[in-house]
Amino acid sequence: MCAVLGAFAVMSSGLAPTAVAADVQSKQWYLDAMDATGMWKVSTGKGVKVAVIDSGVNPETPSLKGQVLVDEVPKSVAYHATKDLMGHGTSMAELIAGTGAGGGLKGLAPGAKIVPYRVQGDELKGEELTKSPAVAEAVRAAADTDAKIINMSVGSPYIYPDEEAAMKYAYSKGKLLFAAAGNDGDKKNPINYPAAYPYVVGVSASDKNGKVGSFSTYGNYVDLAAPGLDVPYWCDATFHSYCQEQGTSMASAIASASAALIWSAHPTWTANQVLRTLIDTAGRDWPKSKPSNYLGYGLIRPRKVLESSSINPGAADTDPLSVENGTGVTGAPSPSTAPSSKAPNPTSGGQTSAAASTSDSSGNTTLWVALGAAAAVVVLGGGGFAVARSRRGA
Repeated sequence: MCAVLGAFAVMSSGLAPTAVAADVQSKQWYLDAMDATGMWKVSTGKGVKVAVIDSGVNPETPSLKGQVLVDEVPKSVAYHATKDLMGHGTSMAELIAGTGAGGGLKGLAPGAKIVPYRVQGDELKGEELTKSPAVAEAVRAAADTDAKIINMSVGSPYIYPDEEAAMKYAYSKGKLLFAAAGNDGDKKNPINYPAAYPYVVGVSASDKNGKVGSFSTYGNYVDLAAPGLDVPYWCDATFHSYCQEQGTSMASAIASASAALIWSAHPTWTANQVLRTLIDTAGRDWPKSKPSNYLGYGLIRPRKVLESSSINPGAADTDPLSVENGTGVTGAPSPSTAPSSKAPNPTSGGQTSAAASTSDSSGNTTLWVALGAAAAVVVLGGGGFAVARSRRGA
């Protein structure tokens, strides 16, 4: 059995819990910034299932009642899929497909459904650890279902050959895989897996002012960026209150929800086509041929896909990340060989600020839709998306 991949890629911002859960939707700043209300007139993600490979998902929170397809978890990996001892996987599920009922989190794709998987993590002990599936097992199982998207807000600096093979298998089955880029960009910046595996979309984190969090791990495996700072999140597994948090976990979940919106509106598209349109419409002011080590191809803007009746999704069977998937990982420390049985510690630390070597913000108030004409930033609500000028392979 492969070693545990147990670092759920989220960090506490140190803020106190919100007074009551009913206040949480006012904290979801990115819904307004991305014009979620406008997008929901076109698509809510209906008909799309998202496999959440995480710490499990509690289907009884008000926002997730009726949203979690417990019976669709393959029996081989179903052990305690709905027993979340951290609140992490439940938070990711709500960010993707929460209905907002009872004052809970409103998902970016509230019409989508969640299929929960609890994988081995360092919060598990004894039988709960040994009976829970490894990430590779869960990904393979999800690949054999009709879930279109697999979200992995988990991270480890170790390479597992069976895990890498599972990602390739899931891609071959037509799945679109998203993973958190990692939260140690302001430390040793270790490569984060599964985000760095071929066929996985690595997602970095941005704040409400359009700046990349200094903690957001960088390298040539970062493909897209999404909101990941000051995002509401269950404080713990008691599910009594939400905290404001920061981490690439949330960014990955919001990217998965964005893909669900697009796939629901274009059900005949393939994973390649959904991803290609996210890449083509991403907010950036640098050449598409030279993606950033910090932001990849830019900030996700699903609205730009949904509002265009003539958008070209490209070839159904051509991987839009074929160059990256064939090049290998660069721009970060060398990967480590996985230990045989020891789980890595959870990621931690990092404050909200722009990443190193960034440009200044522009102050433009266009909300995550258009690009500035001259500034070296992607225009966002209340500020500019600070762009690190380091490039992949540079």
